[in-house]
Amino acid sequence: MATKDAKDDAPVDNRDALEVLESEAKEWEKSLLIHPDKTKNPLAPDAFDRLKKAQTELMDEKHRTTLDEAIADARMLLMRENKWTVDSPELKTDDFALKWADKTKYVLIDNEQRRRRQAKAQMQEEGREQRRQDEELEQRRKKRQHEEDWEATRDQRISSWRQFSQKGGKSEDGAGPERKKKKMKLKPIG
Repeated sequence: MATKDAKDDAPVDNRDALEVLESEAKEWEKSLLIHPDKTKNPLAPDAFDRLKKAQTELMDEKHRTTLDEAIADARMLLMRENKWTVDSPELKTDDFALKWADKTKYVLIDNEQRRRRQAKAQMQEEGREQRRQDEELEQRRKKRQHEEDWEATRDQRISSWRQFSQKGGKSEDGAGPERKKKKMKLKPIG
């Protein structure tokens, strides 16, 4: 018997709703088994937190889609490695289910490692960009400081030049610039 859902006017099978309610009831029963207030096991708080985290991730569409893709990828990889087809009888065995679970763990770990490498590379790139910006800022600061220092000593440079030109180019001891005598070219004898 199908009914209409108020959200999207699509028919909803009552059996699907019953399965959802049953699965929620099972999750509730499991959470009661490991709830820190209901058991004296010292590991109960950690187990309860992990169960809540898993439930949260499974309820999140994005995480759920990623997980479904990893499971499908693991199945496909396993089928390729063993050259099985979709109709192969080996896919219905318990051994395949165990291999599939192991391959799913492998794919999830590989995906997480890839994500971490990408995040690390992105952080390094952002760090390089930040260092480059810091270096440019430092260069501009040094240039500005140099220009300020140059302007601050302007009066001193001008007065020094004026003193020099008033003395007629003589040094402080009173002697003018010495001129070098021209060397005479010697002609070889002989």
